[in-house]
Amino acid sequence: MALKMVIPKGKLYDKVAELLSDIGLTLIGDSRNYRPTLFGCDIEVKLLKSQNIPEMVALGQHDIGFAGMDWIVEQQAEVEVLQDLGFNPVSLVACIPEDWQWDQVKQRQILVASEYKKIAANYLDSLGVKYKLFRAYGATEVFPPEDADMIIDNTSTGSTIRANRLKIVGTAMQSSTQLIANKQVLKDPGKKKQIDDLLLLMRGVMNGRQRVLLEMNCSKDNIDTIVSLLPAMRSPTVSQLYNADGFAIKAAIERKLTKELLPKLIMAGATDILETPIRKVL
Repeated sequence: MALKMVIPKGKLYDKVAELLSDIGLTLIGDSRNYRPTLFGCDIEVKLLKSQNIPEMVALGQHDIGFAGMDWIVEQQAEVEVLQDLGFNPVSLVACIPEDWQWDQVKQRQILVASEYKKIAANYLDSLGVKYKLFRAYGATEVFPPEDADMIIDNTSTGSTIRANRLKIVGTAMQSSTQLIANKQVLKDPGKKKQIDDLLLLMRGVMNGRQRVLLEMNCSKDNIDTIVSLLPAMRSPTVSQLYNADGFAIKAAIERKLTKELLPKLIMAGATDILETPIRKVL
């Protein structure tokens, strides 16, 4: 039986499609086509709004899906979180008008607007403030100051908050895209094998995106110094150059380290340095 996968419409679609492509599965369609085709596997795909995905997976309408942790928590969805993919990282923040003083505002009962009623209520309860909370249906930032004292909404850069003359006074939670599964489907040996294989490849791609392959040459006089500089996954690969008094070195390095590492390698005597992207690390 085909595995049923649900993918979010909108800006997350392209990131999911790229991830699937990198593991060898081609998604044919776009975010306007609610039933794209996934070539290279026995998986049926449907597109839904992000907010609907956790509940639909929890109910067993779909076997696996991609959803933000914010909506998983908000819906208290009984799903299995398989992997934090790190896509679309956002903070759920509490905001008030920029010229208000939070110490003064929280002394009275406040009117709060949010799409996330459960998350907002839990956060406000933890602060011990008096509040009335109502659900907003998009464009939450428009409510203050006339229609709400505070909003609790998601943001990635804070630009929309600043543009509407609001300021952040607290953070309710951090969120990013998760790969989730229906708990019952994981008890099906056939489907669990499909999910495990898919997850293995996804993790390989994600690990690969964090690393690059560095290759370089060096003389026997500086090989020990150069090898000591390399924070490789295990040990770097070292081989003697053909018909030459020197060595070739290969090492998988975290991408974020290369900026500071490359000048040090050159100063230590490394030559002919190549930096190559890695597609998968398994």
